[in-house]
Amino acid sequence: MNSKVLSSSILGIDAYIVEVECHITGSRLPKFVTVGLPEGAVKESKERVSAAIQNSGYKLPGKHITVNLAPADIRKEGSAFDLPIAIGLLSAIGEVSEDYINKILLMGELALDGSIRPIQGVLPIAICAKKNGIPGIIVPEENAKEASVVEGVKVAGASSLNEVVHILNGIIEKDAIKTDLKSYFKQHSSYSRDFSDVKGQEQVKRALEVAAAGGHNVIMVGPPGSGKTMLSKRIPTILPDLTLDEALETTKIHSVAGILLNKLGLVGIRPFRSPHHTISDAGLIGGGTIPKPGEVSLAHHGVLFLDELPEFKKNVLEVMRQPLEDSVVTIARAAMTLTYPAQFMLVAAMNPCPCGYATDPTNECACSAQMIQRYMSRISGPLLDRIDIHIEVPAVSFQELADKEEGEPSIDIQERVQKAREVQLSRFKKSGNLFANAQMESQDLKTHCGLDNESSELLRTAMDKLGLSARAYDRILKVSRTIADLDRKIKIDSGHISEAIQYRSLDRQLWLG
Repeated sequence: MNSKVLSSSILGIDAYIVEVECHITGSRLPKFVTVGLPEGAVKESKERVSAAIQNSGYKLPGKHITVNLAPADIRKEGSAFDLPIAIGLLSAIGEVSEDYINKILLMGELALDGSIRPIQGVLPIAICAKKNGIPGIIVPEENAKEASVVEGVKVAGASSLNEVVHILNGIIEKDAIKTDLKSYFKQHSSYSRDFSDVKGQEQVKRALEVAAAGGHNVIMVGPPGSGKTMLSKRIPTILPDLTLDEALETTKIHSVAGILLNKLGLVGIRPFRSPHHTISDAGLIGGGTIPKPGEVSLAHHGVLFLDELPEFKKNVLEVMRQPLEDSVVTIARAAMTLTYPAQFMLVAAMNPCPCGYATDPTNECACSAQMIQRYMSRISGPLLDRIDIHIEVPAVSFQELADKEEGEPSIDIQERVQKAREVQLSRFKKSGNLFANAQMESQDLKTHCGLDNESSELLRTAMDKLGLSARAYDRILKVSRTIADLDRKIKIDSGHISEAIQYRSLDRQLWLG
């Protein structure tokens, strides 16, 4: 007795087809064997499957059962093969019709009583089914909405093994779940926070607007309570709205990681990730025994916020250099190499000294110059090389806190940011891999960031008088280009250079000696 059922598994953030082959024979001793490089959870599925089949009113013969997961040279993990294995066995003993079994992809974890539990990675599985021409999929009921965002695939949600059997046997008809993707996306693209909540800090807001407009990484330096975290949490609200393609790609990552916040199945707003400073390098970048996306990938198309930056372990910060440069994370293992997308905006925050009050006029700093130097040196030069904008965040005065007038709303700032991004997209349309000013290399700077004599002289004077480091030169040009885009100016002028110079505080001799 043989049968074959279509299923799927995740590799990185993409899925591939797995054929679940079941063979039952009486010529050998009774046994249940799973082959095809199954990991622990897959090996244990025989116990869940056997119990679920029995408790659903069916009976497996006391014979030798072999389940093969093909292709057999790729490791399989997770509990989502429970349902296809159970259906394959029931098909082999004649309880399930073979009419539809090769036209349907099945995924789901079985409870011992035969009910079906939700799984991770349903969206990439649905996309995989579409790419391979499979017309329909049956998934756990709680995952059905997530799968239905993929057009061209009929999605049925099931709550029990019996329900799946009845669907495949044509005993019950189940309407395919459909989602009006565009209207759904529009409904789930609003933020709960807004820049109008922030009192004062007008200069900082301006700097963050520039950062959002050019896709620049940012570090904020200021005393405790100055509003660094509050400002950071609102940066996604001024970034351009997620496109549908960006939303689908972000959702794939969150689905694989098992952190989708709603049952509706689509990430409609830009992610904001804020890991604790005790995080490991694998937690930040991704990896582990069974590789999973890290925080840099979960922040894809959004913001990665690192609060108290000097408190992070040095090795953790250093592993960020590659994803900041390439916008992808590559994890190499003996058997495979996985690539996760990691196109995010880095926003970091730190105190100006160990006690935090070096720049606070209302509190006395207790740190020596050596202590401050040691504290600042925890951030390496190569990491600073990848941060274009340094912002000094002053303490907020009582007058500003007591002011009842609301600040400028995020939607107004976002409108200006969006227009500046459109200018950049038009500028780089022939470049292929450039989408924002922050991505420009030295050659691009020569092409798009030419300076007149006045601007060039101002920049030279600033570098000499303020002690700006060599790394600051390219960064100032990039930021100046963004400021000019916000002003709708074709050429960079001295005013743009002057403002950009203000955003390099960590390069000054005041900080780095």
